[in-house]
Amino acid sequence: MSSLSNLGEKDASFVWHPFTQAAVEGSPIVIKKAEGVFLYDENDRQYIDANSSWWVNIHGHGNAFIADAIYEQCKTLDHIIFAGFTHPKAIELSERLLKWMPTQMQKVFFSDDGSTAVEVALKMAFQFWDNQQNSRKRILALEGAYHGDTFGAMSVGQRGYFNKPFEHFFFDVDFLEFPTTDNQHILLEQAEKLFQTHEFSAIILEPLVQGSAGMRMYGVDFLEQITNLAKKYQVLVILDEIMTGWGRTGEMFAFNHGAIHSDIICLSKGLTGGVLPLGLTVATQEIFDAFLSEDKSKALLHGHSFTGNALACAAACANLTLFENPEVFENIARIQRQHMQFKASLTYKRVKEVRMMGTILAIELTDSQEDYFSSLRDEAYHFFLENGILLRPLGNVIFINPPYVIDNENLTYIYENIRNFISNLK
Repeated sequence: MSSLSNLGEKDASFVWHPFTQAAVEGSPIVIKKAEGVFLYDENDRQYIDANSSWWVNIHGHGNAFIADAIYEQCKTLDHIIFAGFTHPKAIELSERLLKWMPTQMQKVFFSDDGSTAVEVALKMAFQFWDNQQNSRKRILALEGAYHGDTFGAMSVGQRGYFNKPFEHFFFDVDFLEFPTTDNQHILLEQAEKLFQTHEFSAIILEPLVQGSAGMRMYGVDFLEQITNLAKKYQVLVILDEIMTGWGRTGEMFAFNHGAIHSDIICLSKGLTGGVLPLGLTVATQEIFDAFLSEDKSKALLHGHSFTGNALACAAACANLTLFENPEVFENIARIQRQHMQFKASLTYKRVKEVRMMGTILAIELTDSQEDYFSSLRDEAYHFFLENGILLRPLGNVIFINPPYVIDNENLTYIYENIRNFISNLK
């Protein structure tokens, strides 16, 4: 160990990185400091975090208000078991969060991250019916979905790509095609026929934006209609707001864009401002009541060692306080305006489609392989790093999803580099 001369070599010897093919990827960049929208590597080189570090860091790195909240909480209580015990910050977070939720949402279940928030939601949905001696065991999802990397979450996501080795373990799921203006009436008819079987426990949706599928976007009207259709047939609606929540779509949550019915809502990523891991699964009182029984086996027998962690709860409460400041949504609106102006300038031949919602701007490029494994991804990724910008393209889709504190000057620099990259493509 002592013979290793630098952190990069030590990392290569000891660390296994996510979504990384170590046989062909170069050495990871060692980041020693982060502040605001900037990351600083071991050589003091600066990068703009236009990816919000996997879409989580919404208020910028090193936010003093969140840091102080964590520090003050740590002096009082760091962590306790959450079965049979509770603590003030978990109660405060639950009470304050529910004020942002639809009125029917009444109970908050704590976990550790987005995948587990979805896993909990699926278990809630299945057991809700099982506790009532009802055999509803089917799930409906959309093609292209990504809901996480645990087995239940993978089951309701897109088959193939990074899930292929595990598919023989997945439970069966019914999928609808991705909705467009041309096919949504057909999809609604298909969904109604499925729901009429009374075999469906739930439908799970990324509301309005499918993140990992390439920031694909669909209309509020379809989301309203399919969730209300589910309500008509007593099919539980699970909204995966893990990425779309916390202002990303221009509203606090994607469901705020319309009359969108929900029974379970999954939250994570920006929940703590992107500082500490925390997942929440929010459910209706009706779902909670279905688990009440003298029979202890009918309880939701799910938990994690760090469930309800007090430090994470303190960070989440601080995050909610930051959202009470009008400046946050003013920044979101400013970023939207900048994105709109840039979008209008993208008239290059290689641009297939430009999609935008809130602070998310996605540019889909034409390529011989238009999917997650497009060679354009690596070319673009390294081009932007060389120019001091962290972007993680999704195959042939370049997207910007920045912290809300990014200023117009840095947005303009990102835009200029995107133009340069596209204009120099062969």
